[in-house]
Amino acid sequence: MLSARGIEANRDKCQAVIDMRSPSNLKELQRLSGRLVALSRFLPRLGDKISPMTKLLRKASAFSWDEPCEKAFMALKAALATPPILTRPDPSRPLLVYLVVSEDAISSVLVQEKEGTQAPVYFVSRLLPDLEHHIF
Repeated sequence: MLSARGIEANRDKCQAVIDMRSPSNLKELQRLSGRLVALSRFLPRLGDKISPMTKLLRKASAFSWDEPCEKAFMALKAALATPPILTRPDPSRPLLVYLVVSEDAISSVLVQEKEGTQAPVYFVSRLLPDLEHHIF
């Protein structure tokens, strides 16, 4: 949502995730995943945060919500309680891109300097495919 402060996450969509209970089956996890996609531009390093949960979305996996999944879910809820306000980019000023590569994901943030600080413009994160699927 566009405001005088910048681009803000929809509070209702954030609250919907915050109010969710931990998924107990694949359907509920898919619902959570869909809600997170809608908010992904406001969630830095989302791929790393959701990595334990996405392993349950694979067809070969049995659904077993464990401690790493619960920790990831709680971290997402905390992040959505105070999502960052994104800045509208100024075409006359340079943009900077920061990139983070981990074992599970590649994440980046596009920032622009405003009033002596670097303000986020957009967050992007992608999960890396499992190498075992590409060996043969």
